[in-house]
Amino acid sequence: MRGFTQDDAHIICTPEQIDGEILRTLDFSLDLLRAFGFSEFKIELSVRDPRVAGKYAGSDAMWVEAEASLVKALAVRQLPYQRMEGEAVFYGPKIDIKIKDALGRFWQCTTIQFDFNMSERFAMKYIGADGAAHQPYMVHRALLGSLERFFGVLIEHYRGFFPLWLAPVQAVIAPLNDDCLPYARRVLEELRRGGLRVDLDSRSEGVNRKIRDAENQKVPYIIVLGPQEQKDGNISFRIHKQGDQGKVGIAEFLQKIKIIIEEKSQHYEIQ
Repeated sequence: MRGFTQDDAHIICTPEQIDGEILRTLDFSLDLLRAFGFSEFKIELSVRDPRVAGKYAGSDAMWVEAEASLVKALAVRQLPYQRMEGEAVFYGPKIDIKIKDALGRFWQCTTIQFDFNMSERFAMKYIGADGAAHQPYMVHRALLGSLERFFGVLIEHYRGFFPLWLAPVQAVIAPLNDDCLPYARRVLEELRRGGLRVDLDSRSEGVNRKIRDAENQKVPYIIVLGPQEQKDGNISFRIHKQGDQGKVGIAEFLQKIKIIIEEKSQHYEIQ
């Protein structure tokens, strides 16, 4: 890894707004992680050690209110969590969400954290309903954490065989012989116009070799075109590790593939 990119954002809000902002950020985080196919989480709530005086930024009242807001959001969504006494950093309490991959390992990704330090250092103020100036709350959030690390987790989680919406190449066209290349190119253009990421294997190799190479590359769909498909104007297709799925019309194939992509489905079968 040659980079470390964090998807940081900061939400600046009033005390009256923090419950809603924390809940929305929690929902955003879980929806995003579930879209990538992660369904098991370990959640930790890191709070200050009340026995250590002078270590933390912000007032006692801000810490109490911020911690209560984090707990409330977890309770509303009925999410079990582990309370981590003394694990908060000096500038605020936080929620950490760890995702479980296919190998049973947990990876810390999402952080939803209050930051009392930066709002004070930047001398942030807003005018409240009482007409006086107040220091706002700052909520720091990183949904995926490190983008590079998250990509690494994704690759290992799926062992390189990604859901269709994530696959770099969604289909490979394998013509039976050179005589089928003109039809293969027409199919290629039609599928690409439909928004699919499709490659054409135009090598002068046997179709079994082309299929084997596409399987090794873990391409979700392998489209096989021979004289019969060319005559009928349809395609035969295979699914990675599931074998031959029969023939289907190009328009029907494209329509059903789009549904699988839009739903971010973990399945590849065309119903």
